[in-house]
Amino acid sequence: MNSKQEKLKAIERVLDIMDTLREECPWDKKQTFESLRHLTIEETYELGEAILSGDRTQIKKELGDLLLHIVFYSKLGSEENAFDISDVANEISDKLIYRHPHIYGELKVKDEKEVKKNWELLKLREENKTVLSGVPKGLPSIVKAQRIQEKASGVGFDWKSIEKVWEKVQEEMIELQTEVEKKDIKKIENEFGDLLFSLINYARILKICPDTSLERTNQKFINRFNYIEQKAKEKGVKLNEMSLSQMESLWTEAKSKLLI
Repeated sequence: MNSKQEKLKAIERVLDIMDTLREECPWDKKQTFESLRHLTIEETYELGEAILSGDRTQIKKELGDLLLHIVFYSKLGSEENAFDISDVANEISDKLIYRHPHIYGELKVKDEKEVKKNWELLKLREENKTVLSGVPKGLPSIVKAQRIQEKASGVGFDWKSIEKVWEKVQEEMIELQTEVEKKDIKKIENEFGDLLFSLINYARILKICPDTSLERTNQKFINRFNYIEQKAKEKGVKLNEMSLSQMESLWTEAKSKLLI
């Protein structure tokens, strides 16, 4: 791996390139915080995809794309005399030191759970906000639910046992079924949301990421459905011309042949 000096030189190189692009490239000269925002979101999702794929080369590429955005925003900030890349780096360094008193201070912790709890308490203290105000409003719903639950847990509002969480999931399933039988769409929607929330809570207790779990299932479905589509194409048949039993047969075949 590269030495620290080589790493610093690489960072300096990308900073120099950004300076040049802002001076000479017509597209880069026009960009603003607002114009880059949706591109940054897109790059973040692409990084998430790469991580789930397990492809280290692709992860490296996507991290580079995201680093470019951090450098770009920092350059824009420096042009406004608001902040620059050193301010950004120092800000996160100060935050990490402050939120790790068990490393940089005298605090003693016994496990990862205590570290997370202390992190949330310190964050609450420094920002002087309500417990849940730190959850971004624009987060995707599943991720938002997970963060809400984690923050509530961080101040002690949590279930006493995993069994109780599962009982809550079952309770919500019954309540949903009751409303389905009554055919009240508004109440069905509410109960469905409650069920999802409780399942996300159960995932948290199981120490798995519900968003990652769902995305893996999405990819699994896509791969199997693509298999059905490919087989139909090989047979010279359109999907909408196949019977459900034919498609289900190919689906079962895909499950046995595909790893995901």
